[in-house]
Amino acid sequence: MPEEAEESTSVPLSHPDNGGDDPEDPAKSPPSSSNSSTREACCYVLQSWVSKKFMTGCVVLFPIAVTFFITWWLVQFVDGFFSPIYERLGIDVFGLGFVTSLVFVFFVGVFVSSWIGSTVFWLGEWFIKRMPFVRHLYSASKQISAAISPDQNTTAFKEVAIIRHPRVGEYAFGFITSTVILQVRDNEDEELCSVFVPTNHLYIGDIFLVNSKDIIRPNLSIREGIEIIVSGGMTMPQMIMPLERIARQSERIPLNRIV
Repeated sequence: MPEEAEESTSVPLSHPDNGGDDPEDPAKSPPSSSNSSTREACCYVLQSWVSKKFMTGCVVLFPIAVTFFITWWLVQFVDGFFSPIYERLGIDVFGLGFVTSLVFVFFVGVFVSSWIGSTVFWLGEWFIKRMPFVRHLYSASKQISAAISPDQNTTAFKEVAIIRHPRVGEYAFGFITSTVILQVRDNEDEELCSVFVPTNHLYIGDIFLVNSKDIIRPNLSIREGIEIIVSGGMTMPQMIMPLERIARQSERIPLNRIV
């Protein structure tokens, strides 16, 4: 009996089932925390790289898609003027109506440039200006088209102007449309310029009478000014110089060469 008691006391109290490995031993436990952190870092870098390349592709393809869509819509719109005529004649050629429309516009320009064409155009314009609602739309669209017309007349934008508006330290883009003499006193006259400042793209805006001495005339053409306003300032050049400063620099160049 004493021998059996001694044998029973020699039996170990714990029976590990994991093949003799102690789970509380940090040297024998698997490095799960370090592996998970490395995996998360790799996933984060991969996700950042994929999102960045995806956004780069969107930035590159967006203007191409918009240009293609607008061009395709314009071709279909212009092609629709003369394509029904060719369909009735049994001619089904895509783009033929578009080419015909361009040729038609060219011959209209040639016809209107002649004396007979200008007379017919004046009669049609006179009739349109007598219509109650259409005359306002026609006048507004004619002023915009005259601004970018190669034949600069009295109704077109004269120059691109920068005025101080609405407060000191802020400037606004505009177009000089006309000049007027303001008689302040009997012997004192002030020359004012009518400056059109667009507030909604190009067809709606405010008119300001600004002294000609307070207007900054930049080295921008009318078309460049229209592009800046229509694009929301995205086509703004990095440097704008007044025409007066450019003229002074051009005057100094010959003097420096002589010296």
